[in-house]
Amino acid sequence: MKFPSATALVLATLAVNSETLAQDNVGYIDDRSDGAALVRSLYNAINRKEYARAYGYFGETKPVGGYKTFTRGYDRTVSVEVKLGKVKTEAGAGSIYSAVPVAVKSIEKRSRVRFFAGCYVTRIINPSLQVPPFTPYQIEAARLREVKGPLETALPTVCNAP
Repeated sequence: MKFPSATALVLATLAVNSETLAQDNVGYIDDRSDGAALVRSLYNAINRKEYARAYGYFGETKPVGGYKTFTRGYDRTVSVEVKLGKVKTEAGAGSIYSAVPVAVKSIEKRSRVRFFAGCYVTRIINPSLQVPPFTPYQIEAARLREVKGPLETALPTVCNAP
């Protein structure tokens, strides 16, 4: 019978501990009361390294490449900071859409800093028209690209809901 080496056990313990530290250092936020709150919750999940929760905020249109690709996109991410702009909310065809402008500062391993900016479109079926099970706000679209910082200048001034 072969046992794992001491080094492998230490590395596994450190990996688990770093995930636990990420969760302990950042309070848990899961707020789907409006589009802006949903986007803040998304980045809270990313900061806590709770990628299944982050992925679950997306509606039928999931990020390109599926869950594994989504999580690999955060392999080097240590933390993120998000700044939201003025949210534009519109109702139409039984749904409520919110266009949420964002600028994101990503701190990666080796202290590399990257900035992203763009728009999230969130949607909820009008709650008074829903039947069980209730479906809260979901992310319908995410259009972000890498930009130059800082957050304040990277933030888009306009986002349009569909």
